[in-house]
Amino acid sequence: MYFLDSRLAQQIVDRTMIIIAHNINVMSHHGIILGSGDPHRIGATHEGALLAISQNRTVEITSATASDLHGVKAGINLPLHYKGEIIGVIGITGEPEHLRSYGELLKMTAELIVEQASSLELAQWQYRQKEEFILQLIKPDNEFNDHLLKWAAQLGIDLSEPRVAAVIRVQGDEQQTSANSVLKMVLNLLENPSRGNLVAMTSMTELVILKPAYLDGKQWNPDLESERIDQLLSRLPDEMAARLNISLGQFFLKPADISRSYQTAKETLALGRQLHPGKKKYLFEDYSLRVLLSTLKGDWRGVELTTAYQALIDNDKSGQLEKTLAAYLTHFGDLKMCADTLFIHRNTLRYRLDKIQRLTGVNIQQLDGLLQLYLGQILLR
Repeated sequence: MYFLDSRLAQQIVDRTMIIIAHNINVMSHHGIILGSGDPHRIGATHEGALLAISQNRTVEITSATASDLHGVKAGINLPLHYKGEIIGVIGITGEPEHLRSYGELLKMTAELIVEQASSLELAQWQYRQKEEFILQLIKPDNEFNDHLLKWAAQLGIDLSEPRVAAVIRVQGDEQQTSANSVLKMVLNLLENPSRGNLVAMTSMTELVILKPAYLDGKQWNPDLESERIDQLLSRLPDEMAARLNISLGQFFLKPADISRSYQTAKETLALGRQLHPGKKKYLFEDYSLRVLLSTLKGDWRGVELTTAYQALIDNDKSGQLEKTLAAYLTHFGDLKMCADTLFIHRNTLRYRLDKIQRLTGVNIQQLDGLLQLYLGQILLR
């Protein structure tokens, strides 16, 4: 059964009193006045309403009969119905003979307001349920158990559809539109027109989007996803688009791995903002190795991998050797190209490379040694 509350009751009063210049009361299904043009009457029991509820009919009360009832003035009291049930009563204060022509109009208006409020509440409840479901879906190592499958079915979500995660973050600024307002605009663009996106706010400044992965209906294509991100940014005002960072995670074929896709999107965003803060779009494919290695940070394996490179950092106050090693790695050990890039003589380059080997204890002429320094560079940057 739907229950009236004082907020909705007063809303009915305020809107219906515009139609008719008489005091309006709205009573609960227990006959308690919840809303009224006369605030002093709120909370009182209305015997005329109780009579209208018990007999399910319009009750007219004249000035003569009102004196025999408690908390009642002359007027008309009409039961309010929603989905075949009495949910309350609307009362109009005044002599019934002057109000009969208004009664059914006000009753219909009040019931329409209730129906609209109920539909809005249902939509909001469904949205909250959907958002909570998405947040549950992206939790680390989440399993597709029976509870999750039933929940998805209730919400009309097909969990077998392949999806990929994207994350949108907005930078807040007190002098500009709030971050939350920007995200709401983005959310509206993502859902209208509907493309099957599952969208949820993970914080006041961040959205997660679980997007259908097969934009062409056949296969995963990160280039198409990248184009779709550009289209989204183009639909926003320039000042809002400039405040957004969007990352696209890795696609996993198994729908149950959507939480991993979300994790890669989060890590891609963090790395992208750190390494290229001027960019707005970060794709997993561009940061894949760094993302995959990011879990080693803080782990003993990561510490071991970075020991050699850390020794180089500690003994290279000017950063000259780091720069030399970076060029050497970039050109895959090609001495000529490396020297040309650094604008130094090849003998100078050899001297620096020998020094790097002494400081790190790593033989950069061997793949294992070069790889160790390369991974150390990634983990420490």
